Amino acid sequence: MGFEYIKALHIIFVVTWFAGLFYIVRLFIYQTEAMERPLTERNILKPQLDLMASRLWYIITWPSAILTLIFGAWVLSYRWGYLEQEFMQAKLGFVALLYLYHLGCHKLFKELQVGRTRWTSTQLRLWNEASTLLLFAIVFLIVLKNTLQMVWGIAGLIGLGISLMIAIRLYKKYRKNT
Repeated sequence: MGFEYIKALHIIFVVTWFAGLFYIVRLFIYQTEAMERPLTERNILKPQLDLMASRLWYIITWPSAILTLIFGAWVLSYRWGYLEQEFMQAKLGFVALLYLYHLGCHKLFKELQVGRTRWTSTQLRLWNEASTLLLFAIVFLIVLKNTLQMVWGIAGLIGLGISLMIAIRLYKKYRKNT
């Protein structure tokens, strides 16, 4: 299989992986909020949300994470020299953090499937933004291929993180008022 096809498949599975990560935490929020509902509502919502989360997690998100890793390693096998470059080392560091985030989501998934909630829906909304920050870092590093400008990128990520936290707080106030 040609390099461009392998690279395309890698990108496709990165996209589906991120889609799964973004949506699974949204389902975690819904599951957490459903458990705060009256028993009759909870008995309807929880099984449906659990089923949706399970299908998303095991049919889309996990396979996409694995295929991203396989095709990413395959892409690198064509460009071993990239491993010596700072931008790729930084990118792979962020990818490692993304896999740790994925494992953290797996732990949350398992807890919610048995009805245990440790986190509030607000905490989960903040958790959801971690994958957004990692996405920005990874994409900018791989596109720009320059860690010198990473200082500006990190400043931008911090600014984005602060903006997201402010937006979450404003949304929380809005929800309380409606």
